[in-house]
Order: sequence, then C-alpha cells, then structure tokens
Amino acid sequence: MLVRSVPRCFSKLRAPASRPCIRVARPQCRQFSMPTTGAPNASPSPAMSSAAILEPFTTELDRIAPSFKINGSQVRVLQTPAEFYETLKDKIRNAERRIFLSTLYIGKSETELIATLQEALRTKPDVKLSILTDALRGTREAPQPSCASLLAPLIAEFGPDRVEVRMYHTPNLTGFKKKHIPNRINEGWGLQHMKLYGVDDEIILSGANLSSDYFTNRQDRYHLFSSRDITEYYSNLHDAVASLSFLVQPSDKPSGFDMAWPDTNAAISPLENPNHFVAESTSLLARLISPGTAPVTKPDKTIAGATDTSVYILAQLTQLLSPDSSTELPAITHVLKTLSSPQYAKSSWTFTAGYFNPAPSLTKLLLSTASQGNTVITASPFANGFYKSPGVSGLLPDAYTLLARRFVHAVYQHNRETAITLREWRRGTVGVPGGWTYHAKGLWVTLPGSEDPSITLIGSSNYTKRSYSLDLEANALIVTENEELKRRLGNEQRSLQENTSIVTRDDLAKTDRRVGLKVRLAMLMVKLAGGAL
Repeated sequence: MLVRSVPRCFSKLRAPASRPCIRVARPQCRQFSMPTTGAPNASPSPAMSSAAILEPFTTELDRIAPSFKINGSQVRVLQTPAEFYETLKDKIRNAERRIFLSTLYIGKSETELIATLQEALRTKPDVKLSILTDALRGTREAPQPSCASLLAPLIAEFGPDRVEVRMYHTPNLTGFKKKHIPNRINEGWGLQHMKLYGVDDEIILSGANLSSDYFTNRQDRYHLFSSRDITEYYSNLHDAVASLSFLVQPSDKPSGFDMAWPDTNAAISPLENPNHFVAESTSLLARLISPGTAPVTKPDKTIAGATDTSVYILAQLTQLLSPDSSTELPAITHVLKTLSSPQYAKSSWTFTAGYFNPAPSLTKLLLSTASQGNTVITASPFANGFYKSPGVSGLLPDAYTLLARRFVHAVYQHNRETAITLREWRRGTVGVPGGWTYHAKGLWVTLPGSEDPSITLIGSSNYTKRSYSLDLEANALIVTENEELKRRLGNEQRSLQENTSIVTRDDLAKTDRRVGLKVRLAMLMVKLAGGAL
C-alpha cells in the first residue's frame, strides 16, 4: 500500500527519463476566442440570430477560460459504454505518436485493455504512453493485485522512455489523518478525478473510468473531439499534473511496484510539505488554465467547414491552487446566472449527476433560473454504484436519497414544482443480472426558439462541494450554432431519459425511502473530519 511506501517516497530519485516539456505560451501569443462587444443582458428577440442569443453567455466565458473554435462536425457523441470502449481500443490500436490516459483508476483485471496498449506499443515503436491515475485508489488493494501492479509490467517491457505511469496524491491527506483513516474512506479527502483519453490528435472526454463496468453496464457520457488544438491543451494539463505526482516503478516486492518522487518533478512531495507543494503547484497550474497565458498551438488548418462551435476548456484544481483560480465553477455559475434573466424564460435545461449532491451555490442557481421545463436526472438507489456495497460505503445510496429529498423540498419551497422535475435513472438492479449503474454527469441548455441544446458541459466533475474543493476535475463547455451537433446533443439528452421515472416529494416521503440516523451521523462525521461526498 502507499501508506507503507511513504518512507521510500521521501527519498529523492532521479526519473529514468525527463518529462516532456510543458508548453506555456507568452500572453501576446493568445489564439483564443476574444470577448465580443455588446450588453450581456441584452434581451434576445425572436428575430435574433443564434449568435446573438448566445452572446450573453460567450462574452463572459471568454474572460473566464481559454477556448478553441472548431466545426461542430469535430465532436462525436458516443452513447453507450460498449461504444466508448470499442472506440477507445480502436484509437489506441491506430496510434502513431502518443497515448495519454488520465483517469481515477484502471481496473485491476483489465487485461484486454492492457493487451491493446501492448499491441500498439509493440507494432508502433514511435508510440509513447503516459498514464495518470490516483495514488489512493490505484494502490488501495496492495500488496494484492491493484491498478499499480497491473501497469508496472508495461514499464518493465517497454522501458521508462516509452511508458510512464504516474499516481497523484492529494496534499489534504497527510500525517495523522493518512495514518488512521481507512482506505475506502480516505478518498473523501481528494482524488485525481480527471478523465482524459487522448490518442495522437483526438481525445475522449468523459466521466467514465477505465474498468469493466464502465465498458459494459455503467452508463456515462462520452464526447470524442477530433481537434489537434483541444487534444494538445489537455495533453499539457495531463503532463502538468503528472509532474506533480508519484512515479510508478516495477519491483520484485510482493506489491509488484515502487513509488518514487523524482528530482525532476515540478514540486516537493505533498507528503513531505503540503503547503510548499501547493505553492509550487500554483506557480505551474495557474498560468496553464488562465485564458491569458494558457498554452497555444499554431492555427489548425485541418478544420473542414466553418468554425461554428466554441469549446471552453475548464479545470477545477482547487486543492492545487492558492489562491484558487479554477475555471469550472465560475463558468457554470455564469451560465446559470444568465439563465435567470427573464428573456430566457422560454429556455430549458437538463442537469444530471450520478451522485446527486450539487454544491449549495449550484442548487441555488438552478432554482433561480427563469427557464421552464427543466429536468434533473440522478441515479435511483438501485442504480447507484455503492448499492449493497460492504462497509461504510454501503450507506451512500441512502445518503444521496436524503440529498435528493432535500433538493425536491427546496424546489417546493421556491414554488418551482412546475418548472423543475426530478427523474431517477434505473435499468434493472445493481448486482442482479442485467442490472446497470448510472454515472452520467453534465448540463444541457436549450435556448428560446430551439428544440435541441446549444450548450453542454461534459467531463469528470460531479458538481459537488467535493468537486469544487477536493478533487481534480477537467471539463469542456461546448457552445455551438451547428445544427447537426445540436441534434446529437439533443439525442444524447433524450437517450439518458429513456430509463428514468419522475420522483416527487410524496415518493421520497414513503417508508421505503426513509433514511436512518446511522446514515445522517456518517454524513456528519465525514463533514466534521474535512471530507466530502
């Protein structure tokens, strides 16, 4: 386990190979969307163009986060876990230069995925592989088989110059807390939660991790971007966080791996000096995510057709930034605040989170929008990944039920029952043959005069207090005028609702939905200890 390897991690080692250069642009080299002029609150009339209706959103978004202009045809929306898995394997097999995978973890039994990576590395000598996971999740089973022991043989076979495996450790869990908080609970103090699956000049953004359930019966969202610019940006983000993470090395020890902190890392180890680690992380990351200093590439001349879609690159890296200059929460806050204007009363939104616990500020904003016909989708307790889980984690489905009940009550208190509907997603029962779990998260906004969304938020964030204070998240906010892309987003939104049913206050008040004192106390204890759901 990582706990046992901490003393080894304190000794500084030189990395077998230096990290790729993280390209940080000079401010004068900006090639991002520039703010447009016009009053942000100008009232859109029926005759206004799509661009004019979107302008109140994009004007401020241009100031919040870097963005790239692409054509809507460069975004492919995948619908199912199987389509996601087959697409990912196909991209890996056809890689020519690079594969980079940022994920919470890779399932310890994912031998087929490992074989696919081996195939690409064996047949294409120029391909390099970089994998970034979380240290707490990736080593919690050690010395039994774990994510780390699964990946270490790739380094042994292909060498550290072609394969790099990094594991990020939160600076929030050190000393006494790290020593005494149990493994399955310690993840509540912060994780590497980004889901970036890049191959050459394409990248899949998702909320899905890389394990068998996410490839078969765990519903999520998946967008494939065929854009060199966007892929290069996320590659820079991946590299930056990797340079702030432990290096996995093959070992003959029972665990099968060692964890080292190379001299070439961009900061001191978080286990040695958390405050110094955050200060050095801030120096690296703040300029990476700012629209004024973010990395740029040369103009992409491969784009076919007009650039009718803006992709805003959002990152929530709160635990690594002091002061916090993360961009996701400001961006979604701006979108929802804009929807509170009366001129957007004929708009609608759909918000989904598998683990329904939106940050209090987001709950307030959702309730304050002027939009009508709004939908919240969350997992039924029978589609929650922690359903009948052993130990304390088995209390989580009831905890999320309690949080959903509180949200529905808030909808009632704000007199928004005709405008906001809660729907629970269920496809069978977890643990029963044919049963699926639900892990999708995101936001879709359909504007006045449209049938399909013009705005969507895709990525790893669960939009919780934890997402905005403890975890590392990477997302993209898509703003499009492309009718075909809007149609694909609409189909995605409708597809996710196919397995849902409306849940009311009366439903949540029934005896079988009551939440016991044990669950409430557990939630309070986690909160008092500084963790979050």
